[in-house]
Formats: sequence, structure tokens, C-alpha cells
Amino acid sequence: MGRMSMGLGVGFITYVVPVYVAEITPKESRGSFSFANQLLVTSGFAITYAVGTVASWRTLALLAIIPGIVQLIGLFFIPESPRWLANAGRVKEFRAALQYLRGKDADISAEEEEIQASVDDMNNGPKARMVDIFQRKYAYALTVGLGLMFLQQLGGNSGVAYYGSSIIEKSGFPINIGTIVMSLIQIPISAVGVALMDISGRRALLMVSAGGMGISAFLVGLSFVLQGLNLFKKVTPILTVISITGHIGSFAIGMGGIPWIIMSEIFPMSVKALAGTLVTLVNWSSSWMVTYSFNFMMQWSPAATFFIFATGSAATVAFTWKLVPETKGRTLEEIQASMTTLR
Repeated sequence: MGRMSMGLGVGFITYVVPVYVAEITPKESRGSFSFANQLLVTSGFAITYAVGTVASWRTLALLAIIPGIVQLIGLFFIPESPRWLANAGRVKEFRAALQYLRGKDADISAEEEEIQASVDDMNNGPKARMVDIFQRKYAYALTVGLGLMFLQQLGGNSGVAYYGSSIIEKSGFPINIGTIVMSLIQIPISAVGVALMDISGRRALLMVSAGGMGISAFLVGLSFVLQGLNLFKKVTPILTVISITGHIGSFAIGMGGIPWIIMSEIFPMSVKALAGTLVTLVNWSSSWMVTYSFNFMMQWSPAATFFIFATGSAATVAFTWKLVPETKGRTLEEIQASMTTLR
């Protein structure tokens, strides 16, 4: 029951937080603000990994109560999304929230008009149903959203994140040292991602991230091949740890957060809840499949397992280059209008 409630909580928050952050931030800094969420998630993972080397899982579970309570209290002090308020017809609160978020001296008239016009267009149409998200006009956005979420997992991050210690142990490297290095590297790498998000754009970071994951996964597979051949016995454990660290770092700089950011940007408000639910379901279902099958794959062939992950990362680079749009510097309304144009 504890794991089930945690799963429900994580499932909700991984969708709601990127959408909320995207809706409250100005277009010039939306990417950095949204990716800051991934930086903090990564920091939490890193702290958990580090503490987990000296504490039991029960202690970790009890310590996790603290940030949960802090977050729950903090939610009473943040403003509601202006776009949600506008959609709910609470015009006075919508304007007050937008003014509060932009600053008391900021001119919000243009942004207010754009949001209100988008909401009016949506409300003039019929209420969206689950079947509506499969209409042709949403096909492009749905393809990008579902594709990125599936490919995010096909690169093997869930397997590496949940079984990183086992991989390091299997390579012959000291497990505590390897786990701490593997976890702490994520924080500075994610910070770089925050800095680059609104400079390089989403597409470039996604391709760099997926490419780095692919190269790292290939090197892990190669190290297991060499280990199986009894070659370079002193080098292969080090190569494994460096490559696993590179895989996790590459994920942190782009693939960890950007698919969630893009998902929060591309769907119109009329179908955002339905499409977001489907996209989140695909992401966590794919994560479950990778996590569940990882041990069986490693027993079958550690090298082949990581060569498969490398192939998945290469597919992500190709998918991003061919289909994923650049959303940097555009308002949500501009992005969504372009995504729903029949292609």
C-alpha cells in the first residue's frame, strides 16, 4: 500500500509540476524554470543514493516524509495557474495571479489578451473527450509527446537508476564509491542543463543528451564484452563506472526533463489533461517494463542489454531531429497553434 500510494503521488506530480511551471512562467525563461524542476529531482535522487550507502531503506523511507511535508505546506503559498483561472471563468483572480507572477509594475495587457483569446476559442468548442485526442489535428502533438516519453525509457535510464549499484558490483568496482560518484555527478550536470535550456533550445540539448546516453551505453556493453573475454581486467571496472556515470549525466542534462517540458508546452488546454494523462501513462508503463525486464536481460547478456539501450538512444536522436519542434522563445499559445495545424 505504501508503494502504491507513492506511485500514485509520483505519477500525479511528474505531470502536474511541469504543466504548472510552464503555465506560470514567461516564454523567455520557461525552459530554465521548467528544467529547474529536473535539477531538484536529480538532487533528491543524488542525496538519496548517497544517504543510502550508509542508511537502511527503512530510514530512507522515514526521512522522505520530511520533504513531502515541506512541499505540502508550501503548496498553500503558491498562486494558482493564471491559465487555469481564466479557463474556470475566474477573471478577476486570473488577472491578479498574472500580475503577481509578472511583478506589480509589469504590463500584462498583451499576455492577458492572448491567454483570454485562447481560452475563449477553446470554450466555444465542445468539451473534449478521451477519443478527441486521437483526432488528426492532434496527431503531431501526440506523436511527439508519446514518442519522447517512450524513447526516454528505451535508453535504459530506469534500469540504470534502479539497479546502478548492482551494475557497479557486477563490474567489480567498489560499490559504495561507485554509487556515490554515480549519484553526485547528476547535480552539476543538471545545473548545466538549466543554464543552457533557454540558450541552446530543446532540440539541441535533447540530441546531445540522447547521443551521450547512447555512447555511454555502448561503452558499458563493450566493457562487459571485454570482461567476458578476460581482457583488460583492471580497466573494465573503471570503464563501466565512468560509462554508467556518463549515461546518468547525459540523461540529467536533457532527456530527464525536456520531454516533460515539451509535453507541457505542445498540448492545447482543451485536451491537456487527457493527453497528459495518456503521455504520463506511456512514460511510467515504459519505465515499468524496462525496470521489470532489466534483471532478466542482465542475466541473459549484460553486453547485449546495453547495446539495446544504445540503439534506443540512437533512435531518440533520429526522432528528435526529424519530428520534435523547437519551442524556445514561443508562447504556449503560439506553440499549440502550430502543433494543431494539419501536417
